[in-house]
Amino acid sequence: MFRKKSAQIALLAATLPAMAQAQEDAAPVTLAPVVLTAGLQPVPEAGYGRAFSIVTAEEIEARGIASVQDALRALPGVSVSSSGTSHTQIRIRGGESDHTLVLIDGIEANGGGDEYVVAGLETANIERIEVLRGPQSVYYGSNASAGVINIITDKGGPGLSYGGKIEVGNGASASGHVSQNGERGGISLNLSASDDHGYDQSGDGGEKDGITRKSIGLSGWYQATDALRLGASLRRAAEGYDYDYSDWMATDAESYVVDDDSLHGERDEFQGALWAEFAMLDGRLTHRLAYQDTVTKNRSTESAESRGETETLKYRLSYGLDGRPVEDAAHLLNLLAERQKDESTLAPDFRREMNSLALEYRGFLENGLNLQAGLRHDDNANFEDFTSWNLALSWQMPDRPFRLHASAGTGLVNPSYYELYSDDMFSVGNPFLKPEKNRGFDLGIEAQLPDGRGSVDVTWFRETLEDEVVYLPGLAPDGRASYTNLDGESPREGVEIAAKLRAAENVSLALDYTYLDAKTPEGTVEIRRPRHELGLSATLALLDGAASVTADLRHVSGNYDTEFWGMYETSELDDFTTVNLAGGYDLTSNIRLTGRVVNLFDAEYSEVWGYAAPGRTVHAGLEARW
Repeated sequence: MFRKKSAQIALLAATLPAMAQAQEDAAPVTLAPVVLTAGLQPVPEAGYGRAFSIVTAEEIEARGIASVQDALRALPGVSVSSSGTSHTQIRIRGGESDHTLVLIDGIEANGGGDEYVVAGLETANIERIEVLRGPQSVYYGSNASAGVINIITDKGGPGLSYGGKIEVGNGASASGHVSQNGERGGISLNLSASDDHGYDQSGDGGEKDGITRKSIGLSGWYQATDALRLGASLRRAAEGYDYDYSDWMATDAESYVVDDDSLHGERDEFQGALWAEFAMLDGRLTHRLAYQDTVTKNRSTESAESRGETETLKYRLSYGLDGRPVEDAAHLLNLLAERQKDESTLAPDFRREMNSLALEYRGFLENGLNLQAGLRHDDNANFEDFTSWNLALSWQMPDRPFRLHASAGTGLVNPSYYELYSDDMFSVGNPFLKPEKNRGFDLGIEAQLPDGRGSVDVTWFRETLEDEVVYLPGLAPDGRASYTNLDGESPREGVEIAAKLRAAENVSLALDYTYLDAKTPEGTVEIRRPRHELGLSATLALLDGAASVTADLRHVSGNYDTEFWGMYETSELDDFTTVNLAGGYDLTSNIRLTGRVVNLFDAEYSEVWGYAAPGRTVHAGLEARW
């Protein structure tokens, strides 16, 4: 079944045009806000017991955010570290970067089970970004041990909509979208291209290291009968980037990254999905069958092309236990059966397979109490079988502006192909690595401010990682670096604060703060996980809403990294504060003039030892929507 990709893609290509033939304008429908990726079925925000953050398209536009990595910076519990323009890692609650699963429209973003590099991923045509914190393996299996990031693209609203955006400044970017949605079907097309000239990541005053990216996304759905809905999506992206040479014989940070204009890399991405939903018993029983495929290719001046692929077949059954349709049920039971395979050219004779069963109960009880409980068993062909669980509670106090939320659960991370089978100039894999296991729990309270002016949420969390995989120089017999499991437990504890306030009719404020204490079993600090990270944002609306100005401040302190030279010591990086400024003005009801300044005060800082960060850049653009 998994090898019939060419036939499936041909079917998808034939299906999408047919979806466009059934378009009829429909009146807008207002739906309750949902966290689309929070379980086996959508979960209302107010009833979700786990910690989460959402970055909306409106917030992206107001803050002038051009990349997904910048949209994630300073979010509660999220650490973002970039080593130049070409490589960015995301860590949630102190977990390693490959402990966070990145999805695009619910499909794994990276093929082959390795971590996804978000460096060049743009925010063009994104509807929202959902960040789920804490173990999510019950719903997503391996690599969702610390959390999940789901990037949801713009599918358009009812009827016909289209638009585009162009921007210049240290390069240029352009994007466009068109969609048509009616009562019986819909189709949407998203296009984007960017040429970011970048900056000299060596900090030596050499040539800029830029990054280019082109992407196309096509998706659609068709209501074949009153009970049967079909859907499909395709996405392709091609990325090229420059990078500099790393000198492992360096003696300080300034000499570690050496400017080299001959080094170049490329990434190619493909994600595709076909799905069908069928309702029975007046909507009380629903079925969903989905096939997903992700292929990622990487190549660079210093390495040959590598290819990774992940294929997943999922079946979900949902049943309203109280006799109501699934979307209205107060007591809901979900069952998931999943089969996943992945492979990589790093190990051409090796393929990983896993069959999984998951069960979820969802209860929307009286007096504002909501319950979510899940259990999953992974039958793993290559590693030990694993059973994960989670439990989440949300309680809106009756007649009180407070909501309590708490969750607990476990997660698993299988070693990546690179950790197992790498064999290059600097590193060699360890095929005897064990999976990493994570358990965590959190407790929080959300306070709604009077007159709907905003909210404040404070969450305390604690997570413990077993068999942590680490990279150690000189570990291999031939002197190269390799990977090993640490004995003991790696504890992580912290506090996350998120606040939003409408201070006046035309003034909106936001605050995000994270305190994190992440240690190894030996008690040493984990690298690239700041102890303190603060984000402040203020938006001022002007001219009766026709114009706006937003200022963003980010402060980072207590960030450590390993010096990959000399004695490989771990040292603290300098604290830093950056300020960004963005604004827009509606020239007409459909056309908006935009501008932004990144790193307004041209602060010099580093998120990774030896790598410079971008200085001040100025951008201007036009955006059109119909």
